[in-house]
Amino acid sequence: MKFSFKNDYSEGCHPNILQALLQSNLDQQAGYGEDEYSLQAKERIKERIQKKDSEVYFVSGGTQANLIVISSILRPYQCAVSASTGHILNNETGAIEATGHKILSIETEDGKLRPSDIIPVLEGHSNVPHQVMPKLVYISNSTELGTIYQAKELEELSEFCKQNRLYLFMDGARLGHGLTSEISDLTLERVAELTDVFYLGGTKNGALIGEAIVINNPVLQEDFAFNIKQKGALLAKGRLLGIQFLELMKDDLYFDLAKHANQQAMKIKHALQEKGVKFLSDTYTNQIFPIVSNDLIKVLSENFEFYVWKKVDEEFSAIRLITSWSTGDAAVNQFVEVIKRELP
Repeated sequence: MKFSFKNDYSEGCHPNILQALLQSNLDQQAGYGEDEYSLQAKERIKERIQKKDSEVYFVSGGTQANLIVISSILRPYQCAVSASTGHILNNETGAIEATGHKILSIETEDGKLRPSDIIPVLEGHSNVPHQVMPKLVYISNSTELGTIYQAKELEELSEFCKQNRLYLFMDGARLGHGLTSEISDLTLERVAELTDVFYLGGTKNGALIGEAIVINNPVLQEDFAFNIKQKGALLAKGRLLGIQFLELMKDDLYFDLAKHANQQAMKIKHALQEKGVKFLSDTYTNQIFPIVSNDLIKVLSENFEFYVWKKVDEEFSAIRLITSWSTGDAAVNQFVEVIKRELP
């Protein structure tokens, strides 16, 4: 059987979660997220971000989180702004626009947004009231290209959004990986200070399912639960999500799992660098994008699964390799051995 480097959610969940689910299985609990596990998990997240006035909501997946957050924030005539590689543009089948909100796309080389990228969009939508109004800036950390925001970059973006009355929403499907990157100087506490809304992704970091939406802006907290219910995301057995995040936030397990995934990816990255391989983007998270020959891709495909991300020319393509919280040394070492054998 081929080992998959296609995504970071191919495995089930961390054993601690399975054990917690088993131990709590016969406990009778309140429904719809009012169970003791969900309430404890929410408090633990608030303590971790050092913002007791934030509100935490659990939903089952990232697309669901993005759709509910954005549709709840925007008025009918407002729209979101995203990098062209943003998940809401390329991987969510028009979920956001299906709620009636346009997404304005910005081309960037590294998948990140900066104030200088957004200014032309604002200037190009000044024909009030004849055009849609840009109101929400959507970013991801780490991005779809595996890059991350440094503290200064997020601070500048946050200040720009405040000055221009824009909301800043961070997709945190891989937030653990972004924050534990070896080059990151950003903290979870700082993310909570600088964003209006963000979420902690569990699906791609050790959970069976689940994302924890954290609303920091009090204006956006009011009646948010109605949006979750209206969009079909309020689980009767909300305990399923609460138990998982209670375990993930215990003893920093969430960040340890993400750090492991990053480290495994860096082993492969370093092996490729030693052979002179170039990369589509310089990443330090669990996603890497080496540019290799199409012949090597055929060889690698005999034992591994991965995405061919982008054609570079007739002979070379960029592939995407993703490691997960459970990627073991054996698979990584096997991949590295093929690289050493096939590349001069």
